[in-house]
Order: sequence, then structure tokens, then C-alpha cells
Amino acid sequence: MRGVVLTPVKQMVIAGGVAGFALWTGVSTVAMLINASSLNAADQQVMRIKAQNERMNADRQARLNSAIAQLSAVNGSVDDLAASVERRHAALAMLVSDFKGAPGAAEALKPAAPRLADANPVERINATRMDQERLIQSAETYAKTRAERLRVAFRLAGLNPESYVNRGGALGGPLIEAKDPRALAAVLDVEPDFAMRIQRASSNMSAMRSLSTAANRLPLARPAYAVKTSGFGVRFDPFTRRPALHSGLDFAGGINTPISATAPGVVSFTGVRSGYGNTIEIDHGGGFKTRYAHLQAIGVRPGQRVGVGQRIGGMGNTGRSTGPHLHYEVWVNGKAQNPDRFVRAGDYVQQASS
Repeated sequence: MRGVVLTPVKQMVIAGGVAGFALWTGVSTVAMLINASSLNAADQQVMRIKAQNERMNADRQARLNSAIAQLSAVNGSVDDLAASVERRHAALAMLVSDFKGAPGAAEALKPAAPRLADANPVERINATRMDQERLIQSAETYAKTRAERLRVAFRLAGLNPESYVNRGGALGGPLIEAKDPRALAAVLDVEPDFAMRIQRASSNMSAMRSLSTAANRLPLARPAYAVKTSGFGVRFDPFTRRPALHSGLDFAGGINTPISATAPGVVSFTGVRSGYGNTIEIDHGGGFKTRYAHLQAIGVRPGQRVGVGQRIGGMGNTGRSTGPHLHYEVWVNGKAQNPDRFVRAGDYVQQASS
């Protein structure tokens, strides 16, 4: 056996070598592990990006497929939509023509400004349908509001408005008066809901025209622009001081204050009546007559046609009178009515139409 004696210097050299090798081995191992870990993280990131891209591509494809399906459906229904709009337009044109000439109708049913000029056909068709909805809504509101105002005026005058409504005058008469929405829709060739709205607007418009025509023939105007004094009904007679029926409405004013016809008609009497003094009577037709008494002057003759607002005489103090005034009466089917109701109804019509 041989023994090897290592000096302290050699021991240090060997120990240093072993330590260096161990250090190199450790560093290399750590580096390999880090590198492997980095490669694994990069692979995972790549995989995540790839998966995300695949999902995005799948989503795009799904949207594309949906768009293609919608486009195919739309292309197949554009003609139907256009035809529906045209049919609605024809029905609305019929309705608007019925409104032609009515006060305020042109402004109420004014067409909307063109929209969506750069949009695709489907959007433009839908915009047009919305404008049609706006137009039919305006027509309904316009006709109903004015018809109701006239109905109120007739009730103020003590008249039944429905007896003056022509029920057969709405858009072609009996055809458009159909109660069954499906039958009405078939006549107008539009959907039932839209057809019924057309019918309601048309019926209200027909009622408005009938009531307006009737109102223009009724004594609703003022006979004189003067102060109303004694009203209709029982009062103390200024001569006997006893209760007596006052069958008219008095307007106080100066001598020869203008007196006007309160509705169109034919003069049926001029002359002196007992208690009334100088008197004018006008037949307005439909059972309506008016009487103007205590006149200073008479400016018309029997058989003469007069218009509403036309001057027929001058206020006076003739007959059984305590001072210059007009005694005004309204008769319906031979019975005296309260003239003040007609005057107030006429004032309401004027206010409603302004």
C-alpha cells in the first residue's frame, strides 16, 4: 500500500475544483430548468392565443352566417314590405283626400321631411311605415278633437249632436262602415289594426263634417254686438211688475245699432207685431226660426235670402219696450228656446276653431 499525503495547498486546490464543478452543475441544472419553464410558458401563451383566435374566428363565422341568413330573409321579404307600404299609402291617400279643405287639416297632416336618404331599402321602408303611423295618429287626433268640440257645442245649444251626424258618409259609405276588422281589412287591403284606425279617423272626420255643416245652418251667431241684459225665462214684467215668461234674450245698445242674421235663411216676415214693434222673422230650415224685435229700421223684405252675419236692420225702441234694445228669440219646431244657449254654443265654436 502506498500512502498519499496531501499538503494543505493541494487540499485547497482539490476542494476548490470539487466546489467549482458542483457550482457549474447546479447552475447548469437551474438554467435548464428555467429554460424549460420559459419554453413551457411560451407554449402555453401560444396555445392561449391560438385558442382565442379560434374562438374569434368561430364568432365571426357565426355572425357571418347569421347575417347571411338575415340578408336572405330580408331579400325575400323586401317586395312584401314595399307592397305593404304601398297598400297603406293608398288607404292613407283616400283618408287624407277626405280631410281636404277642413280647417287646420293641411297643417295637422303635413308630411314628414324625407329621412334616411343614404340608408338601405329595408331601413327606408321601415322609416316610411313609421311616418305612416305618425300620419294616421295625427288624423285620428285631428278628427276626433274637432268632432268632440262640435258635439259639445251642440249640447250647449240643447241639441242632440248624433241626430245631425251623417253615418253613411265615411270613405265610400257602407263598405268602410264594416264592423268586422277582417272584412274592413279586405276592403282596404291592409292589416286589420291599420284598417280599423283608418275607419275610426274617417268616421270622426265624417261626423266633424256633418256637425260643421249643420252648425253653419243653425242660429249660433250673435245678432248684435251689444250688452246682454234680460235673459230667457220667468221674470218680473217691467210694466205689470208681475211674474211673466220672457221668451227671448235682450241686447241693450244705441238706436240703429246693427242687427245681423244669426244663420242663413229666408225672411218669412217683416212688419209690426203686437208687443214686439217692428219685427223681422227668418226661417232657417229644419224647424229653426229666429225673431228680431223692437227694431228702429228694417233692411230686408219677405222672401229674401240672407246669410249669416248679414245686416238686416237697426236696433230700436218700438213696441212694448222700456228703452233701445233688441229682443231676440229662437224657435225650434214651434217652441221657444233659450237663445243664450245658442249664443254660447256659437262662442264656443268660434273659440274652438281659432
